Amino acid sequence: EVQLMESGGGSVQAGGSLRLSCKGSGFTFARQDMNWYRHKSGNECELVASLRNDGSPYYPDFVKGRVTVSHDNAENTIYLQMHGLQPEDTAVYYCSVPGPPRDRPASGGLCYSQNFGYWGPGTQVTVSS
Repeated sequence: EVQLMESGGGSVQAGGSLRLSCKGSGFTFARQDMNWYRHKSGNECELVASLRNDGSPYYPDFVKGRVTVSHDNAENTIYLQMHGLQPEDTAVYYCSVPGPPRDRPASGGLCYSQNFGYWGPGTQVTVSS
């Protein structure tokens, strides 16, 4: 059974940094693409970073230069280092492994993407001004 568990969220002031972790089990970590998403209340999930199984990262434009994704395959853990956090970065952050359509949405079904693949329960990041 694929399981993911995020940690490292919290409350920071604008301009601060956080490092999120996601520990996985039940799959061969090194062979999987891994994604970090975030969900803001009332919105769809946004892809924040991807780490392809060849080790190459992808960042959408709105986070480029502010986040770095990395991994430790021996620990089955993926990380998201975030710098220069702003109040608009306030969200629940999820790690996710791509996969088939689910019988039931993951993690509360807060966005369409959670109908597919595997998701952790999420970790809250709150940035105050």
